[in-house]
Amino acid sequence: MRRNQAVKFGRTDRSAMGRWFWEIDRVLLLLVAVLISIGLVAVAAASPAAAMRYSGGAIHYAPLHYFYRQLVWIMAGIPVMIAVSMLPKPTARRLCLIGTGFFIFCLMLVPVIGQEVNGARRWLGFSFAQFQPSEFLKPLFIVTLAWLLSLRAKDASLPVVPLTGVLTALVAVLLMQQPNLGETVIFAAIWVLLLTLAGVPMRFLILIGLAGLGALVLAYFFYPVATVRVDAFLFGGAGDVDTYQTDSALRTLTAGGLFGLGPGGGTRKFHLPEPHTDYIFSVIGEEFGMIACLAIAALYMAIVARVLIKLLHEEDNFLVLATAGLVCQFGLQALINMAVNVQIAPSKGMTLPFISYGGSSMIALSIGMGLLLAFTRRNPYLHRSPYVVKWSGR
Repeated sequence: MRRNQAVKFGRTDRSAMGRWFWEIDRVLLLLVAVLISIGLVAVAAASPAAAMRYSGGAIHYAPLHYFYRQLVWIMAGIPVMIAVSMLPKPTARRLCLIGTGFFIFCLMLVPVIGQEVNGARRWLGFSFAQFQPSEFLKPLFIVTLAWLLSLRAKDASLPVVPLTGVLTALVAVLLMQQPNLGETVIFAAIWVLLLTLAGVPMRFLILIGLAGLGALVLAYFFYPVATVRVDAFLFGGAGDVDTYQTDSALRTLTAGGLFGLGPGGGTRKFHLPEPHTDYIFSVIGEEFGMIACLAIAALYMAIVARVLIKLLHEEDNFLVLATAGLVCQFGLQALINMAVNVQIAPSKGMTLPFISYGGSSMIALSIGMGLLLAFTRRNPYLHRSPYVVKWSGR
């Protein structure tokens, strides 16, 4: 090798990959890699129970069927995440705007030509080519809302707040038709968060809060899915209220004690309705113990905290809104899933990010995390340059 040739991934490497390596938040990337690795182990533990549950008649799944499929999804998701994280910020924003329009259109198609699974119509496509539009829409929609609300700082007369409200209401109506109450809550919560960060007056936020509370009350009385799940949460064990899913999840979660029964040692997981997706956190508790569950919760907290701390020095209004929205959506989804598993929230049919099995979930989360990595990318030499003039404040 010639002396003046740049060392691969060295500080003198000016290739696209070399610049990406030094600009990316490597700590955040490492935390995500650890989470994906834990998820693969968890799916391997849950796969035999899921395979047995879905085998029957002429259909038979091998015990590690879902593990091998998850491995394929991870191999597809990681390149997607890296590719998205390498995008220039303006390009990433433009692609999100286009993607938002496309997946809202896909959501409109779901009630017409969507595939029904477990009583819910949320998927488009057939067989292995099925995908869930709402999963892909989440990160793209958040960036779109962030861009619209960032325009408010440039021109306060623009009606961006009502426009974001109309878009969020449209998505909520489409999701409720599936039905998908959990995702509806996520979209609405992130919209309110972004409004707060954008500096919308407090009286307006209070009105939105009261309207949201009223909507939840109306949903309980007139939306059967909400009625069943809230009743199961509030009145579990009373009358004919069905709490089998959440009761099974809690029993499975606590069966392993502090240190778990060991890989493959769990038995209660075979009674879970969705051991490899919605209730994989309970499988982790049974086989690896409560300490492992606490470590996973701490890992999610570390990812959220890492990103929010980096935002303390960010001055671009769009980047603050987009990054905060993406990481809070990520953390809120994890929090809801874990809360359902420990029976402190109604069942919502929501996956645990990067840990639950699922192709749509893995690819969509990879896109979202790629956007986070792209928006938090920094030039490490920018503030060291003697040519950068800093304002002294005087």
